Amino acid sequence: MRKIIIHVILLISTFSYGQRLENLIKIGLENNPEIQKFETAYRGVLEKKNEVDAIPNTQFGFGYFASEPETRTGAQRFKLSVKQMIPWFGSITARQNYIGSMAETKFEDIAIAKRRLIASLSQTYYNLFTIREKQNVLKKNIALLKTYEKMALTSIETGKATAVDVLKLQIRQNDLEQLIEVLNHQFLSEQTKMNTLLNRKKGIKIEVLESLVIPNSFDVIKADNLSLHPELLKYDKLYQSVEKSELLNQKEQQPLLGFGLDYIAVSERPNMSFSDNGKDIVMPMVSLSIPIFSKKYSSKTKQNKLKQEELLFDKQIRKNKLTSMLDATINERIAAKISFDTHAKNLEKANNAEQILLKSYESGTINFNDVLDIQELKLKFQMKQIEAIKSFYIQSTIINYLSN
Repeated sequence: MRKIIIHVILLISTFSYGQRLENLIKIGLENNPEIQKFETAYRGVLEKKNEVDAIPNTQFGFGYFASEPETRTGAQRFKLSVKQMIPWFGSITARQNYIGSMAETKFEDIAIAKRRLIASLSQTYYNLFTIREKQNVLKKNIALLKTYEKMALTSIETGKATAVDVLKLQIRQNDLEQLIEVLNHQFLSEQTKMNTLLNRKKGIKIEVLESLVIPNSFDVIKADNLSLHPELLKYDKLYQSVEKSELLNQKEQQPLLGFGLDYIAVSERPNMSFSDNGKDIVMPMVSLSIPIFSKKYSSKTKQNKLKQEELLFDKQIRKNKLTSMLDATINERIAAKISFDTHAKNLEKANNAEQILLKSYESGTINFNDVLDIQELKLKFQMKQIEAIKSFYIQSTIINYLSN
């Protein structure tokens, strides 16, 4: 988990100012109820070790002779007995080992839950950043349109523009302001999602950081990194738990040893004097409980073998899916980088076209339809750049989930 958090910190090292993602991740790991649930389940399995340490209950018995049988030494009045069955040698250890293997499986559930939480928090954070960045771009475009509106009003006075040009610019401003409002509601929705993951009140404000750029180079990820993924390690732990279950099954086929003691109270025979008159009877006992009908144990052995085969298939299926997901994510991250660079070039050309229009305004002519077209193109390229940044970092989050 520390490796994953380090990678997240490296991912957001290009941020400046604002609330850092790793701080939110730390809060989430401490407060998220799903992780707490898995940790509680893990502690519950560990506690079960104390249960399997116990040996069978000690048996006590008391019997009263309603009709006292006469013996040579006197009449028997009542009988006390105590008996303790003991599991075969190594049975308790086998139970402990089995419970220990189940606890290791539960521990992998905790690791998986933490990875998923980090991924969810990161993706939600990047969604918040994207929404806020789009709003900033829209505000800048509105300010630019206001500048063009002033230019159009000035041009009307000289007869080089019409009122229609001004109205078109104002309509465009209204459209962008509407988009800002829509994005604001989307931001509140994502903020609620983030606070829910953090297990705190939904209204707590989250201030995202101001800037995020795609690095020029990044690590090449290999599918071999999947071998230590907790989703696959869990299958290994489950396989081992089945092995421990079979060892326990073998031990349970062994006999149970019993040790006990019977005590019989004997009354003295009246008017008689002889050796052992009225002597009580003490009888130590040893017993053996043998599972003669062992069909259930042989059936359990077959079930364990089939379960192991099933786990091997499940692991391979999951590994194939994770491998495909990792490969697709790596390519999508590369595509995001290419998209960002392409839109950066297009944006540069749009800026050049805008400068040409401004120079034509200085010379006394300007086509405000061209102004709107260029402004729309610029906004399109800026939005796609933001989407490319979002895609790059979300894919990086998925890669971190899969490979570290």
